[in-house]
Amino acid sequence: MAGIRRKARMTALKTLFELDIAGHDPETTLERLVGEETLAQSGAQFAQELVKGVLENKQTIDATIKKYAPAWPLEQMAITDRNILRLAIFEILLNNKVPVKAAINEAVELAKTFGSESSPRFINGVLSSVYAEINSKKKGG
Repeated sequence: MAGIRRKARMTALKTLFELDIAGHDPETTLERLVGEETLAQSGAQFAQELVKGVLENKQTIDATIKKYAPAWPLEQMAITDRNILRLAIFEILLNNKVPVKAAINEAVELAKTFGSESSPRFINGVLSSVYAEINSKKKGG
């Protein structure tokens, strides 16, 4: 199952990346990429859920990124890193279908595959800060 979900995340990331760069239609872009990746139906649905969720909650997600990565203006952040963070923050804060640590690990894996040499550490640092705040709120701190 993890294989399907990882492929779905990769497809969602590629879609978000293309939308960020070229401003293409989300549904058309996702449909094309799902076809290229030959995703199983469940993977295609998961990728669609991720893309739709990120796009619908983009303002909230971007505000979260700005809060936890204040040294990096969103517009100046590497497009890949920005969209990996968007995906992961959607999964962590809004989707809640995967354990937080699994979502962070998946984001770091995406960063290793698609990002620069410093991306995995950057992604892990930002998401760990998000996780720490969630944890402190759960504990009443």
